[in-house]
Amino acid sequence: MDIISLIIFLAVGALVGWLAGLIVKGRGFGVVGNVVVGIVGSVLGGYIFGLLGITTGGLLGAIIMATIGAVILLFLIGLVKKA
Repeated sequence: MDIISLIIFLAVGALVGWLAGLIVKGRGFGVVGNVVVGIVGSVLGGYIFGLLGITTGGLLGAIIMATIGAVILLFLIGLVKKA
């Protein structure tokens, strides 16, 4: 992975984490936390979509898939914090 790909990967992770924080009523974790949530959420979303047999194409599809995964991750984190 070259430096440009890494920068794009982190920028998409930050965008996805920010979007998920907005969707789940402001549960953002700051810039670094949002990047982590976005990256982990994209992995989770890819896994879930793969299990369902759904494929996404292009950058927009990847952002949607990652956002859904990040929202699920934030929901799970919220459940753990309440327990």
